[in-house]
Amino acid sequence: MVSRSYSNLLDLTSCGSPTFNRGGKKFPRVATVAGVLSELDDENRSTGGSDAPSSISQDRMIIVGNQLPLRAHRTESNGEKGWNFSWDEDSLLLQLKDGLGEDVEVIYVGCLKEDIDVSEQDDVAQTLLETFKCVPAFIPPELFSKFYHGFCKQHLWPLFHYMLPLSPDLGGRFDRSLWQAYVSVNKIFADKVMEVISPDDDYVWVHDYHLMVLPTFLRKRFNRVKLGFFLHSPFPSSEIYRTLPVRVELLRALLNSDLIGFHTFDYARHFLSCCSRMLGVSYQSKRGYIGLEYYGRTVSIKILPVGIHMGQLHSVLDLPETESKVVQLRDRFQGQTVLLGVDDMDIFKGITLKLLAFEQLLTHHPDKRGKVVLVQIANPARGRGKDVQEIQSETYATVARINNVFRKPGYEPVVLIDTSLHFYERIAYYVIAECCLVTAVRDGMNLIPYEYVVCRQGTDKLDETLDLNPSAPKKSMLVVSEFIGCSPSLSGAIRVNPWNTDAVAEAMDSALMVSEPEKQMRHDKHYKYVSSHDVAYWAHSFLLDLERACRDHVRRRCWGIGFGLGFRVIALDPSFRKLSVEHIGSAYKRTKNRAILLDYDGTMTSQTAADMSPNVEAIEILNKLCRDPKNVVFVVSGKNKEVLTRWFTSCENLAIGAEHGYFVRPQNSGDWETCVAVQDFYWKQIAEPVMQLYMETTDGSFIETRESALVWNYQLADPDFGSCQAKELLDHLESVLANEPVTVKSGQHIVEVKPQDQLGVNKGLVARRLLAMMRRKEVLPDFVLCIGDDRSDEDMFEVIMSAKDDGSLSPVAEVFACTVGQKPSKAKYYLEDTSEILRMFQGLADASEQSAKNVSFSPQRVVIDKV
Repeated sequence: MVSRSYSNLLDLTSCGSPTFNRGGKKFPRVATVAGVLSELDDENRSTGGSDAPSSISQDRMIIVGNQLPLRAHRTESNGEKGWNFSWDEDSLLLQLKDGLGEDVEVIYVGCLKEDIDVSEQDDVAQTLLETFKCVPAFIPPELFSKFYHGFCKQHLWPLFHYMLPLSPDLGGRFDRSLWQAYVSVNKIFADKVMEVISPDDDYVWVHDYHLMVLPTFLRKRFNRVKLGFFLHSPFPSSEIYRTLPVRVELLRALLNSDLIGFHTFDYARHFLSCCSRMLGVSYQSKRGYIGLEYYGRTVSIKILPVGIHMGQLHSVLDLPETESKVVQLRDRFQGQTVLLGVDDMDIFKGITLKLLAFEQLLTHHPDKRGKVVLVQIANPARGRGKDVQEIQSETYATVARINNVFRKPGYEPVVLIDTSLHFYERIAYYVIAECCLVTAVRDGMNLIPYEYVVCRQGTDKLDETLDLNPSAPKKSMLVVSEFIGCSPSLSGAIRVNPWNTDAVAEAMDSALMVSEPEKQMRHDKHYKYVSSHDVAYWAHSFLLDLERACRDHVRRRCWGIGFGLGFRVIALDPSFRKLSVEHIGSAYKRTKNRAILLDYDGTMTSQTAADMSPNVEAIEILNKLCRDPKNVVFVVSGKNKEVLTRWFTSCENLAIGAEHGYFVRPQNSGDWETCVAVQDFYWKQIAEPVMQLYMETTDGSFIETRESALVWNYQLADPDFGSCQAKELLDHLESVLANEPVTVKSGQHIVEVKPQDQLGVNKGLVARRLLAMMRRKEVLPDFVLCIGDDRSDEDMFEVIMSAKDDGSLSPVAEVFACTVGQKPSKAKYYLEDTSEILRMFQGLADASEQSAKNVSFSPQRVVIDKV
């Protein structure tokens, strides 16, 4: 199913554009050739496609995962080989479909577990599309090995589970070729999504760390694509994550999503911290929703653990095979209490630590010998390598040692099952286990406890088989690691630190000693949560949030900037546009009464500059503008008046506002005036020692002493610690200054104290004063230019944008409110940076000089007199 508006973008290889559609025409083979693609080779493609109308309009979700939710079996008939495909009922991607609604069409994009010969790929792809609505991504084996077993399993997976590559044996050194393979495979997935997407209508849901850069490729091709991403693994703290050489590329790629989902708040918090520290992007929480403002787009954060498929579990519980297996296990472990562990055989599941804890339980509690059995199901490892072999060897050795010490006739302390089990067999072990132990040292989610709770709830049929009263309360016990994603949602579980084997052994003993009513209470609490927060609930909740996050797409003007994986989309109000130098130059030349208001910090000079003083070029430009009798030029800054006097001493005709307008120096005057009555600032003697204390304990912070205010600035401090200290300082100052006529407020990296009667003193007041004075001189400006870069300048923009309505401007006035950088603002124009601003002012200054040469007379200058 291809959107006809975008079929031209599918000509990515030697094959032509696709000809298949819902009618079942031939499905093309796209990007199946071997080789590593450069992350920059997509630059010449159009990025404006999302503005074109779509030819398909239908509720549809494209689910993208590393593997398709299919099982494949090789068949042979009459000497001809073929493939037989069926749904993989255990796949989360298939199960989540229940939460999307019957009216939502679902398309799957992913790889097959089996290698398909190149000669069969076209036919297989056609069959999967028509029968299962699946689009397979065929990855050449060598490229797939570098992608999956290389970058995913050797770099991302260990790092996301807090294992640093401190030596070649621990994850290995960063390999750039593996990263290029990762990027290439993500591009192939993007090409496959392109074949079926109708970008104006469809939602795309990308899953897990295998496809973290896919959002960039999709956003680049369709700026308004409705895109969600869910990470099923942990997200490490910034101290761990920032060791990754491609850390910024991955963060920027994820931020090209509209909604990013995590299992727990800890994972989301770590991601947000990384965005703050490495990209300078901070988050805000509004009405329960967390969002990051990223180039005019709001990237929403979703925190919700995935659930299990209740229907699948109940259907397996009712199978005859399950019933017979339960009876078999009940008879096998008659008179013994079963503790159950179900884990993958990998280094993060903590199997050996669990065995050591069980060994301590038997050592310190002799009464448990012969009565308590640990059944450890060890699923085959998904990865491969030396670490897997080592954990297998250690597990086998530990099991053998425990059994050799505590074994006796009819009693095997540890039963290790390291072969693949059918699902019904695993379910049967859940049913007969008195307690489930999940003690992974790090795991993204882990649904084993959820499955265990539902199986212990049982069914009427199983109750009859086990001679249980169906109306009797059910019971279960859980011992879970603090470091797994499901732990926060299981409030009745015994939480343990898996590294502390003594504590885990005591937790096992406690679980066995808990009273029957308490076991029932804990089980009931868990079952209510698990049954109501199943996979359908999770998927439905994610879809609702994705729809909310994409609601404003149609009314925003979008365009892309950046190269390669640094690509991102600017999303702004349609009326917001770049200030044309030619346009403002033309207006400047034909007008006679001009008001120019400039912010200084971040506008005339960079906020990050070591020396904030104006350079010779800036002073010369200001003097040229001030010498033009048609101009009134006003510079406003947060700096104190002494600094501004020193910096602009050579600009005689320049009007200056200091401390955001609290002090004003009119044109042709050396005297400073205040906008409010001068008062006693005795409160500084109380506030400054408090700020001094926080400055000394917060490295990188400093105090700005202004005549009208005190400001504690932590822009150069650690962002998390600085923010924490700012909250403490705010509370501290509000407490000690409670009876003083001042207000304490926090801003962008600052905490400020100033008199209460200054609450209305801001840069907007300066703009009003300038316009009012010109009006009293019976001169209405016909040209207004206002430029600023931060929140404090929005007050100026608001004043001049409404000035026409209150008669402060000429009816034909040209108004230019301009902000620095492309970001949401009350201004209608933007320029990229200070260099563009200086070039624009240079053009206006040159126009003033040329006008002075051509005109032999000068109109009367408007001067801002003292009030």
